[in-house]
Amino acid sequence: MNEATTILTRAEIKTELSQNGINWKVGEDVKVYDARRNQIDLYKAPDEINLEVEDFNRKVITEPFNRVVCQYLAKELDPASRRKTLIFCANDAHADMVVDLLKKAFEEQYGIVDDDAVIKITGAADKPLQLIRRYKNERNPNVAVTVDLLTTGVDVPEICNLVFLRRVNSRILFDQMLGRATRLCDEIEKEAFRVFDAVQIFEALQNMTAMQPVVVNPKISFSQLANELATVTDDESRDLVRDQFLAKLQRKKRHLSEKSAQDFEIKAGMSPDAFIQKLRAMPLSDVAAWFTQNPDLGEILDRKCEGSAPPLFISEHEDKLHSVERGYGQGKKPADYLKEFTAFIKSHSNDIPALITVLTRPRELTRKQLRELVLALDKAGFSEANLATAWREMTNQDIAARIVGYVRQAAIGDALLPYSERVDHALQRLLVSRKWTAPQRDWLKRIAAQTKANQLVDREALDEPDLIFKREGGGFIRLDKIFDGQLQEVLETFNDSLWPLAA
Repeated sequence: MNEATTILTRAEIKTELSQNGINWKVGEDVKVYDARRNQIDLYKAPDEINLEVEDFNRKVITEPFNRVVCQYLAKELDPASRRKTLIFCANDAHADMVVDLLKKAFEEQYGIVDDDAVIKITGAADKPLQLIRRYKNERNPNVAVTVDLLTTGVDVPEICNLVFLRRVNSRILFDQMLGRATRLCDEIEKEAFRVFDAVQIFEALQNMTAMQPVVVNPKISFSQLANELATVTDDESRDLVRDQFLAKLQRKKRHLSEKSAQDFEIKAGMSPDAFIQKLRAMPLSDVAAWFTQNPDLGEILDRKCEGSAPPLFISEHEDKLHSVERGYGQGKKPADYLKEFTAFIKSHSNDIPALITVLTRPRELTRKQLRELVLALDKAGFSEANLATAWREMTNQDIAARIVGYVRQAAIGDALLPYSERVDHALQRLLVSRKWTAPQRDWLKRIAAQTKANQLVDREALDEPDLIFKREGGGFIRLDKIFDGQLQEVLETFNDSLWPLAA
């Protein structure tokens, strides 16, 4: 499998509630779920209650918000395709809700949909490891709804869509979640993956690098930190996370209930104070192994003290889609992405050989140079797929201009035209430029067809065993005879017509 990574494109889903928050005025009826008694209570709000999007699906159950998001997703995702989707929810009950809402949305959009096209894969699901294997190896499930079971350690190259319906407070964990979709997959021609952000997670994390303290927000859980200690791969990150775990444990140890303290000693084999000393002295290379072998310690420390659980509000406020903003990379909007591309092209127009050829001598461009250019642009974060999408989102024009077209438009203001249209025009100009024999006209049309498919036909292409020129025409030497020894000049003239130099 190719180890290269794909390009990220982002859609930030904004609803009326996620923009304006959920509000109850003083004296309004408020429904609250009591988890201990498993019942819903109704009371009058003694003060005004305001909940922002970061609280959605954690402090407040909001089915209307999730329904609007699922209805939008149903228009963007095809549950019958080979391109898979992974949705991150806040908890198991939230995952159940999303599975139900998404199935209904898919049925409204497509009619009959396989029941196992969308499934929940969490620790509470029946036989989760078997479900993960099915998700990886079979066509269905196409959509997996999870909490954190699939954040790390699962390699499913067909994942092309990630959906965030919950916030995370750790950049390390977030990067691991993104990592579920970064692998290329040649079988489905995957070049990019999409992130659907319904909770403004990019905005919340945009100023937080992986190496910043991960407990800036005290709401981060012990389970999350323990997961990072088991999965981060470099010592610098592991040392940072360990320090944050220890600092949080120093505060928590005084508030453990008697049962939690007993459970902690059973799991850790020692008291919290002794464990703090052990973890502080433990070699970093041993930290990951310890937390991998003891995955339940975080759950014990995350337990709430009896009677201290915050209320879980139930919102029935109506919601509707507000807008969807596209982005490229981590937070870039289409205009930003195209502006950065233009700046990159102009700043490197004299130091990337292939780029120099594209801009000044396009008739001499070879397939080797074109590959070098694509590689240089990929390394800088610019792909043909992303450029086409950004252009479409900004202008509402769907133009398959190919990479050379986008480069020349950015650098010298060339008109952005569909590449097939450029090829057809170049072919017609060439055909009327002189009298051709029947075999010559036939091969010119074949050259044009291969140019549409492969962007460029040069001498290397004419001798490529898998292409029609070698198989049926005998390669460059024989075809050159058909064109009276002028084949190279014909190819250069054709390229001149494709990419006329700016005046």
